[in-house]
Amino acid sequence: MNDAIVIIGGGPAGLFCALQAAGEGRSVVLFEKKPAPARKLLIAGSGQCNITHDGEITGFLSRYGDHGSFLRPALLNFTNRDLIAFFADRGLLMQAEPGGKVFPETRRSADVLAVLLAECSARGVAIRCNEAVVAVGRDGDGFLVRTEKTTIRAGVLVLATGGASYPATGSTGDGYAFARALGQPVTEVAPALAPVYVEDYPFADLAGISFEEITLAVYRDGKRVGRHTGDLLLTHTGLSGPGILDASRYILPGDVLRVTFLPGANVEAVRELVTDAVMAGGARQAKTVLCDLTLPERFVRRLLDLAGVPPGETCARLPKKARNALVASLAEFPFTVAGLGGFAEAMATRGGVALEGINRKTMASRIVPNFYCIGEVLDIDGDTGGYNLQAAFSTAALAARHIAGLHTSR
Repeated sequence: MNDAIVIIGGGPAGLFCALQAAGEGRSVVLFEKKPAPARKLLIAGSGQCNITHDGEITGFLSRYGDHGSFLRPALLNFTNRDLIAFFADRGLLMQAEPGGKVFPETRRSADVLAVLLAECSARGVAIRCNEAVVAVGRDGDGFLVRTEKTTIRAGVLVLATGGASYPATGSTGDGYAFARALGQPVTEVAPALAPVYVEDYPFADLAGISFEEITLAVYRDGKRVGRHTGDLLLTHTGLSGPGILDASRYILPGDVLRVTFLPGANVEAVRELVTDAVMAGGARQAKTVLCDLTLPERFVRRLLDLAGVPPGETCARLPKKARNALVASLAEFPFTVAGLGGFAEAMATRGGVALEGINRKTMASRIVPNFYCIGEVLDIDGDTGGYNLQAAFSTAALAARHIAGLHTSR
């Protein structure tokens, strides 16, 4: 097969697949519609690039909702250790934070991109920027890929267009149309890793206050449908932070989130702890007693205000109704979901190329010969913390391995 290996999309998955598939006379052409590749990678982790996570790779499998088992072959074929070693071998060392997030030591996404581009260049990958693909179609046992400037025949076609989040970076969901045009099934897409907007939100002026390892329960039509633990951030319009972002794939408008604001304790334990603390407070101010529970003072002041308690009120003078209101607020504060952030705010995309149409051992289509789908264009969305980038690199490596094997055997 002498036709080119064509990759659509110059994000981390596309670039990594390109450099891994190149070599031994194989012609690899990558099309990127933006003036430069990997715009979304450059803003990952606020420009610092949380590239993967520390720990055993098997621990990653539970971090992709219901789709971790699909990723198992890809993650085991190219692990977080392999990814760290790839960059270290090229002079870019990685560093794990205490929480497990892994960043380049330089804290620069641009340095990650520079390594990928240097490798692509060294291996002869043709990266054609400012050249959007406008249509794809079958051509015998290959493909015709039409761009704004030319038409090229591909023996192998790799779809690495990303999802639909952060559309300004180029991930506008056009890959889904290419997949459908080739007969590849695509599931409905929606924002993932998105902030939550809250009806009648009482903490708008407390934006920036955060809570570590709190628990939230998701209620729908009065029934609990989920329970999640993680860090929470109060924003001007609702809730964000890693715990909320990770849970957002399970949250719908109209749901009620009940947040337990003390870490590492269930609802009953918090009720008992707060009740005992206030009952034993005596002449101490209720505000002081609650702040002793490691709660932020501005947040405590607002809870007292919502419970109708004067700022300097002592525990001894606290009416039972007010005490119960404070206990309830800290154990199960209810937030009614008005909506979730859209694609412009979401860090990832839920839905995409349907996994049942893809061979998880090769990333090749089960329907269209010589067609591969990798990275976020697939119906995969991982938790925050480097899991989505690891999935992009791992699926790219697995596809490239299969592509190179096909060409070597011919």
